[in-house]
Amino acid sequence: MSSPIAQQLLVAAGELSQALATLRFAPPIAHVYDPLQYAWAPYEAYVSRYGDSRKRVVLLGMNPGPFGMMQTGVPFGEVAAVRDWMGVRAPVVRPAHEHPKRPIEGFDCPRSEVSGRRLWGWAELRFGSAAAFFSDWFVLNYCPLVFLEASGRNFTPDKLPAAQRRAVAQACDRHLAATLTALQPEWAIGIGGFAERCLRGVLESDGIDSAFARGVKVAQILHPSPASPAANRGWSDAVDRTLAQLGVPLRAAAV
Repeated sequence: MSSPIAQQLLVAAGELSQALATLRFAPPIAHVYDPLQYAWAPYEAYVSRYGDSRKRVVLLGMNPGPFGMMQTGVPFGEVAAVRDWMGVRAPVVRPAHEHPKRPIEGFDCPRSEVSGRRLWGWAELRFGSAAAFFSDWFVLNYCPLVFLEASGRNFTPDKLPAAQRRAVAQACDRHLAATLTALQPEWAIGIGGFAERCLRGVLESDGIDSAFARGVKVAQILHPSPASPAANRGWSDAVDRTLAQLGVPLRAAAV
């Protein structure tokens, strides 16, 4: 049985997926994947196992990568990290309208998600076990949807036309407010600038308890994307420096 906190996270995720399923997107978007539908089983396992208590730090990403959450349902879900370090593996089905260049292979995907490999590799190096990391930290994505152009190229939600971006944000903001309320973090840290702006927007809105929101410290760390020259020059060290400057201790609770 999942804890009450994990249940709150799962209910919020289900409501988010249902709300986003009603939206339609214009070209150049040709395919939309929602891992909260076809990869719900591993996402549920991730939340049930690791989202079962309040957290000191919540890290927020933007949306799934093609060889990470798009395949495994877990944020930044690089297959080896999810399967071997987290110990999460569950069935993944195929989406109804699959792009021929972006097949869903689930945990059989042979490709490695660089961003996820960097993030979870850092967590393992600094904390050791997944249980130690997740005792105080949790990782979420702001938007669960994958937007693909006809070529198979990824289309990020920050580039959506204004009206579509507002519709997505309305649902994602509700979900983010619900998850922050459940997890009650001291720190909410965006993985990249887009995620930090989303955090600030929700915490400054009337969709969340204002007394709680005022106590949450918001910051940003460098995104681990290989498209970032700064990340390629040493992402783990850059994150360590940022967290040290912020005063976020890299300690693991006794497990």
